Amino acid sequence: MDLKYCRYEKKDRVAYVTITRPEVFNALHAPANIELAEVWDDFAADDGLWVAVVTGEGDRSFCAGNDLKYTAEVSRLPKEQRPPTGFPPSGFGGLTSRYDLFKPIVARVNGYALGGGLELAMACDIIVIADHAEIGLPEPCRGLIAGAMGVHRLPRQAPLKAAMGYMLTGRHISAHRAYELGLVSEVVPLQDLDTTVDGWVRDILRCAPLSVRATKEAAMVGLNMPLEEAGVGRYEWEQRRRRSDDQVEGPVAFSEKREPRWTGTWRD
Repeated sequence: MDLKYCRYEKKDRVAYVTITRPEVFNALHAPANIELAEVWDDFAADDGLWVAVVTGEGDRSFCAGNDLKYTAEVSRLPKEQRPPTGFPPSGFGGLTSRYDLFKPIVARVNGYALGGGLELAMACDIIVIADHAEIGLPEPCRGLIAGAMGVHRLPRQAPLKAAMGYMLTGRHISAHRAYELGLVSEVVPLQDLDTTVDGWVRDILRCAPLSVRATKEAAMVGLNMPLEEAGVGRYEWEQRRRRSDDQVEGPVAFSEKREPRWTGTWRD
């Protein structure tokens, strides 16, 4: 995979995705969005990968959202000369409209996560943020809206009045305020960010991978259902978990007082 705008590394069941546009605070333009969509496609399809970490290069910005300078420059070109400016079907960063990826994703927020950057982080399952970082959806200040699901995710992930206050003003949210609102999982000093993210990843990998995916699928899909309906719903990854060796391995390992040896495989 020939990548120009991000780095994609695989190590010990973990995918590490790093946006590499620090010169624009890791903002994303159309080519970067397309590239990231291909990366997430690969992560989803690779059975050897059980969890992903996404971050931005440097210590100033996770992702500053849409590259508005690029958008403005492209808009000045004659229509027949304009390169693509939109998102791939899977959304901003190739992730915000991807609703069928049930492997867990950790956002390592190392600085600004604004606009599409916050939308990208909110599409992840766990957010670990450096204490100097700021997040927010400032799109109305630019004549835009947070259309990569930000206007829908923020009111679902934070109290409504708080979410509306930040969305309607474009105000930034400090890392500690984001934690108070339940928007992020943990706030740590920048020097502790990697150790803390590694701890979350390590704990996820201690769990059976199919159990993790079944849990995420049931939780996320079930949010759109009445409670009684969610409780009797049929979930694809739960069906696979029930046909896996891991559901036998877990209780056996517990009874034998040893660490389980997960395979993440199932019988069709």
